[in-house]
Amino acid sequence: MSFVVPELAVPLEAFGTALGIGLLVGMERERRPDSAAGLRTFALVSMLGCLFALLSEKTGGPWMLVMGLLVVSGSMIASNFSAQVEEQYRGFTSEAAIIITYGLGAAVWFGYATLAVMLSITTTVLLYFKAELRQFSERMTPKDINSILQFAVLSLVILPILPSQDYGPYNALNPRQIWWMVVLISGLALSGYLALRIVGARHGAALLGIFGGLASSTATTMMFSRHARELGHLVRMAAIVILIANVMVMIRLGLVSSVVAPALITQIAIVFACGIIPGVAMSLYGWKILNAAGDLPMPEVKNPTELKTAISFGLLYALVLLASAWLQDIAGNKGLYIVAIASGLTDADASVLSTLRMFNLEKISSGDAVIAVTLALMANLAFKIGLVIMIGGGKLARHALPGLLAIGAGLATGLLIV
Repeated sequence: MSFVVPELAVPLEAFGTALGIGLLVGMERERRPDSAAGLRTFALVSMLGCLFALLSEKTGGPWMLVMGLLVVSGSMIASNFSAQVEEQYRGFTSEAAIIITYGLGAAVWFGYATLAVMLSITTTVLLYFKAELRQFSERMTPKDINSILQFAVLSLVILPILPSQDYGPYNALNPRQIWWMVVLISGLALSGYLALRIVGARHGAALLGIFGGLASSTATTMMFSRHARELGHLVRMAAIVILIANVMVMIRLGLVSSVVAPALITQIAIVFACGIIPGVAMSLYGWKILNAAGDLPMPEVKNPTELKTAISFGLLYALVLLASAWLQDIAGNKGLYIVAIASGLTDADASVLSTLRMFNLEKISSGDAVIAVTLALMANLAFKIGLVIMIGGGKLARHALPGLLAIGAGLATGLLIV
């Protein structure tokens, strides 16, 4: 039994959602003594947006909604101008938040309630973490900003203009698909790169391993192998960082696989989990050592969004695609496995992504795809074991190899299971 008049159920739900959005944003602003508006104002403005959207719909034109926006904007500008006259300049954040809240209230009425709630949460988070975002901005170097701008070029300028059509031998090359993989890998690497720049050295080895694995596990392995040889007291610590970085490779490629080939994720997840579990177990075993660490050297990771780096990865990915299609055609699955091992030695990403694309094109079965992905990872792991032995020396090898070999054995076991 409903206690609400049927014709009022939808409007009441909309206004209730708008009220909640206003209260959420207003709650954050209320705690700021310099804010131009607080809890009640934001709640009222959000409902005002919903009301003017309703009136605009009933009158058949946008004028009521625009008029409400002008009234709210004018009031906020006048308030800010008055504060400046009194030499109490507060910035324009609260005024911008008020206008956004008005728009979110209107969006609720037009049927975008879920989107409006998501944007209100995003707005509140941005407002709440003011100090942290300012510190983040202050720590950014011109090189970091350049990295972000270059990623914007890769993803928002180059990607949309590329044709989504198959070209070349075996129709193996799709420019947009290739560049989408470049953007995906560059985005993950950029996240790790920025995290290393901002929090890595301050929070110690655990995060260095995590973000180093996101940015470049190979660079992290080389860096800490070199430091372990030069600084004997870093040997055990370097072994744990290298281990964590290589666990992160599987997690990162698992996330990529879930986006690129979701139909394969169950089988890939089983194999990767068999490698991740022993890796995590060995990492936890050395956790006390990690906690005892001071600041560690930062891995020397190249800018992952540099155009030269992105084009190099794209060309390597395209080459692996062609080689995989050709060898698979003339030698069957054995050819695919040979390419997976050869390309996986230096770059597991290109090998894994090319295999996933061939699976999506139905050129290989799910079983063959999982085997090729696993072989690429194991080849890459073998390459890093070689780096540890050759660069880090015997002492580092004694500490790092048990964990790395446990990961390899786990991957092999997972392959047998699936």
